[in-house]
Amino acid sequence: MRSIHRYLAIWALLLCACPAIAQAQGIEFIGKIVTSPGNSPIEYATIRLLDASSNAPLAGTTTDANGEFSLQSPKEQVALEISFIGFESQTIKDFAVEEGKVNLGTIALTETQVTMDEVVIQGEKSQMEFKLDKRVFHVGKDLSSTGASALEVLNNVPSVNVNIEGQISLRGSQGVQILINGKPSVIASEDGNILGTLTAEMIERIEVISNPSAKYEAEGTSGIINIVLKKDERKGINGSITLNGGIPHNHSIGVSLNRRTEKFNLFSQIGVGYRELPNDREFINEDLVTGTRVESIGEEFRNEQFTNIILGTDYHINDYNVLTLSGNFAYEVESQPSETEFWMYDGNGDLLSQWNRIEETSATNPKYQYEFQYAKDFKDHKDHDLIFSALGNFFGKSLTSDFLNTTASGESFDGRQQTESAFQEAKYTFKLDYTKPFSKQFTLETGSQYVINDVSNDFAVSNFVNGEWVPDQGLTNLFEYNQRVLGVYGTGAFEGERWGLKLGLRMEHTDLNTLLTNTGEANSIQLTNLFPSAHTSFKFNERFSMQAGYSRRIYRPRLWDLNPFFNIRNNFTIRTGNPELLPEFTDSYELTGIMAWEQVSFNVGVFHRYTTEVIERVSIYEDEVTRTMPVNLGTNRATGFEFNGKYTPIKQLSFNGDFNFLFFDREGTFENQVIDFSASRYSGKLTTKLKLIKSLDIEFTTRYESEYQTVQGQISDVFVMDGGVRLKILKGKGMFNLSVRDIFASRVQESWAYQPTFTTYSRRQRGRFITLGFSYGFGKGEAMEFSAQKRR
Repeated sequence: MRSIHRYLAIWALLLCACPAIAQAQGIEFIGKIVTSPGNSPIEYATIRLLDASSNAPLAGTTTDANGEFSLQSPKEQVALEISFIGFESQTIKDFAVEEGKVNLGTIALTETQVTMDEVVIQGEKSQMEFKLDKRVFHVGKDLSSTGASALEVLNNVPSVNVNIEGQISLRGSQGVQILINGKPSVIASEDGNILGTLTAEMIERIEVISNPSAKYEAEGTSGIINIVLKKDERKGINGSITLNGGIPHNHSIGVSLNRRTEKFNLFSQIGVGYRELPNDREFINEDLVTGTRVESIGEEFRNEQFTNIILGTDYHINDYNVLTLSGNFAYEVESQPSETEFWMYDGNGDLLSQWNRIEETSATNPKYQYEFQYAKDFKDHKDHDLIFSALGNFFGKSLTSDFLNTTASGESFDGRQQTESAFQEAKYTFKLDYTKPFSKQFTLETGSQYVINDVSNDFAVSNFVNGEWVPDQGLTNLFEYNQRVLGVYGTGAFEGERWGLKLGLRMEHTDLNTLLTNTGEANSIQLTNLFPSAHTSFKFNERFSMQAGYSRRIYRPRLWDLNPFFNIRNNFTIRTGNPELLPEFTDSYELTGIMAWEQVSFNVGVFHRYTTEVIERVSIYEDEVTRTMPVNLGTNRATGFEFNGKYTPIKQLSFNGDFNFLFFDREGTFENQVIDFSASRYSGKLTTKLKLIKSLDIEFTTRYESEYQTVQGQISDVFVMDGGVRLKILKGKGMFNLSVRDIFASRVQESWAYQPTFTTYSRRQRGRFITLGFSYGFGKGEAMEFSAQKRR
């Protein structure tokens, strides 16, 4: 619902705004809008200025987070109309002018008795907003995301792609920083399937920041994706319950319960469920010197029982000070059965051996997060504030795997193997932000952040020899990873009526140490870097504006980029980390134009990124075994074009389109082999929404990703279509959702590596997922869609 309020406020402004009025000097109207009863500030209430005689719209604005507004009028003979969804509108015609200003004081709006169904119908216009420094995707509007995990939701966000292995890219490039509620979190790390514990029903919106300012952490060469979780702040007791069931097994129940009083806001979410994630895989390794070939085809599962609990409270000490304490606990019990058939052929194509490999893996994954935040607003200005937060994360994984090889014919590959892993990660983030407006046009921001990340991974492999388990010392070790990052930033912003400029500088010091305890192999990186940023915008008129930006970013090797251990599910095709990786740096430039009309709105942008010490995954072949690992490989110059648009020909039908084209120029060497080349890739999405009747919606999303060249080969193209149907009942409080992801089971990812001495081929497919869900809102809530005032 928050997106509904914002959309209607902007829509009202487009209807009534006039550039000539905005430029004029006249009477200034000021005031504050609150609820009645309760006296809580109303954000995004619409204020319209009307001609007193003709009622024609002259100008308009919306209230800020404190419910306050300021509006200029060119004359005195006017009326003020104040409205907000779910509240009775007010019109003010009598007022006193003193020294060119009208102070209306505090105006209270009374709640209406309109049913929730009517409220939802009014507001369902757009699932995406375009802001000055980011794009905001509102998950509640995405019908095809029912029962989906956060990774699947991200795949529906414009400019974002998630491949079949869960790797996230933005505008065709990896190196994206994922945040939860604006902060780094273990939930958003790459350790296992952690983002899978977040379902679509728990997410309020996703913010895509392609060119962040110095205020944001410099991590992420391609940009930042911020996942904002739901937290309701309406008065009284309200909440919702959601049930999902699916094929293959994807069953969950989620409950959201909130209670808001004058001083306290208590919020909670609880979700439990079970899901199966099947994955068909095929690999072919061929030695071009001897002609030997190894083929494997198999099916693997990741079956999970999961529990996720979010609890928290806001304590409003007074109108200017708020304390927040929240926590998130998640627990997974995994089983990962797999079965793979292997065939080995000699140079003449004759079968040398055929065998079967069965895996039984079980794991438990506890993880929790806790946060304390203090927010202070100063009396002198609505945007003068200080925020301090302390965030702690922990993720553990205890895993055991048993592998059994059974030879069917030819050379014997019989044998048993066992792996054990004890993984622990602790991450602490301390952050302080201060914002000081010196005038209506000029604002200063400054702050600091300190992140501590400690990881330990005890990994062991044993072989069953002569009736007993014998440790494989070459594959057994304790990996320790410790990273400290201190950041300090300052930004200054000037924002006039048409033109704005924001300059910033961030300094970060990185201290990273890794150690393989058993072998004594250590690596240390210490860096101090400056990250400048510059953003500007110019508004030509109400329908057209342009923005330009520059920032410097860093991508620090993640844990699994550095960790040398691997899963031996297929011991002829393995993936490892590289403890000697260096960070990559990117200079990013972009220029964007935004245009908006009644039925059509779109933005067109061009961007350029120059990256050094590029991290690429390469394959090394030895003794029929392909080992893939990340290495630093030279530079990358990438230039791209981006288009996002929406067309609404009629009220019941809308189209949202997204297209990205990227041309890149790679230069570098690997093992004395030059890998210079130029190539391109592109992707597109089209979402069609149709409202058949008042309570029935249909949506289809089509995605296409082109094939593209890599440093050693190429990746195939991918075509996917998702669909969803939503039916509202019980005056909007109940809602049925049916989603089908990958309708045609066409999401197949193929990759090839062509080298002078070997070739490799891999194929992966997830398959079709069907989910049926029902949600019900109680109290003042409604199903799946939340109306919340801005969290201060």
